[in-house]
Amino acid sequence: MSTGRSTYAGGINFNAPDRPSTVTEHYPWQRTLYDVGIFSDCIYPSIALHGGLSAIAYGVGRMNNRVQTKDYVWAAAPVINAWWGAVGRRVVQRGIPISQALGVLSRPERLILAGATLWGGRLLYRLVTRAQKRGRDDARYDEMKKEPGFWNKALFTTYLPESLFQVLITLPMTAPFYHQGAVLSGYHPFLQSVAVGLFFTGFALETLADKQLEEHKDSGADQHSLMKEGVWSLSRHPNYLGDALIHFSFPILLYASDMLAPIELLGSIANYGFLRYLGGDKATEFSQERRYSVSSQQKHSDLQKYRQEKNSFWPNLAQEINNSWLWTVLGAGAAGALLEQAMSSFL
Repeated sequence: MSTGRSTYAGGINFNAPDRPSTVTEHYPWQRTLYDVGIFSDCIYPSIALHGGLSAIAYGVGRMNNRVQTKDYVWAAAPVINAWWGAVGRRVVQRGIPISQALGVLSRPERLILAGATLWGGRLLYRLVTRAQKRGRDDARYDEMKKEPGFWNKALFTTYLPESLFQVLITLPMTAPFYHQGAVLSGYHPFLQSVAVGLFFTGFALETLADKQLEEHKDSGADQHSLMKEGVWSLSRHPNYLGDALIHFSFPILLYASDMLAPIELLGSIANYGFLRYLGGDKATEFSQERRYSVSSQQKHSDLQKYRQEKNSFWPNLAQEINNSWLWTVLGAGAAGALLEQAMSSFL
């Protein structure tokens, strides 16, 4: 049994490839990389979409001298991509009503679309409201703009590389709506609920981390001390941990629903690697170390102590087992899974 993609609705094959057959289907030796399923179905269209949006963001950012425009694309592009893949291309290319395009989506597809929308929508709201409150670019971007000729090369050194990387890390959110190739078979209802619970655990952790950090800054305490209360008592970067859990939830859901193409695993792995070793916690603490050593000896001392007390990313479960915030976010995940199960029974 499989709860994967709906195949036919009203006599229309919604899963048929959107490109015509070519001679390469009969003569394999004439194939190019474009004819390899997931490249032609998903990756190339995604590169075009993300790259185009990044180019627009670059133009706006250059006019306003704001690098943060690339962050807006980081949040919005996966949502646009998912909606175009799931609904938009069927409406535009086949003239199908929006209600019908939405109606033929299977439960796992609806969950993927809802998850991508919640993740990207929350992040976009966070970025926009924070930028409005700050009234200027992030301090890290102010440092970047000091480089000679920054804007003359930023499109090729910052904006487009990030858009290409995002095509990779968001594969589990977008590729299922495009790819027609082989998947890892298996139907596991319990794992579907685990995936939903993991998503809401990460979503709660990320939301609480941002909210508590913002309240810490608004109180003025940020001028003298680091935020180490609330979910920030679990690890030094609960916001990045929450993001990683969200991204891990998508391939688990896809596998449990008989929809996971092996290449989509690279998305969550790449996102985790970025958060741990390229950007994320490593880059943040490097920036904090440099800034606090000059601007605030108290915060610099707090950072050194914080490193000794808490793990950077994953909480020390033996140490945090009695931490009420651990059970708060786990409870939020369980509640989300139960709510989704209840809703699916009535819809």
